[in-house]
Amino acid sequence: MAGQSNLWILTSELLKLVQQADEVYETVRSTGKEMDFYTEVKPFADKMKSLSDEWEVEAKKWLMSQKPKYIHKQQITATLENLQIIAVQAFFPKTSYSRFKQTVHTVEYVLNEVKRNVHDGESSKNVINDNES
Repeated sequence: MAGQSNLWILTSELLKLVQQADEVYETVRSTGKEMDFYTEVKPFADKMKSLSDEWEVEAKKWLMSQKPKYIHKQQITATLENLQIIAVQAFFPKTSYSRFKQTVHTVEYVLNEVKRNVHDGESSKNVINDNES
């Protein structure tokens, strides 16, 4: 259960970073100004990479143990790649609006599904444990 709680926390943190990336994108798109690579883009992308790499390990462990019905290994892998793409593309105003937004929505969908399934799994375990007492 500790691994699942960690997965829930990591997923929540990634959702916050995706929201932050989306806000950055809206800002750079409206101003037309790219942000500095070394002071703004790289630190954010590094943070996203570190967190998403950790999330991928936890998510794949969780997939193997819980076998959720509607989440598959390929979605985890694709989400990892998309998180890292979003982390960089958000800072460039020439990034395609529709592609960026579609990627953000896809990532948010998978992250929210993982979060919901982890929560539901923990809730059902708590009910089982309560009934055994």
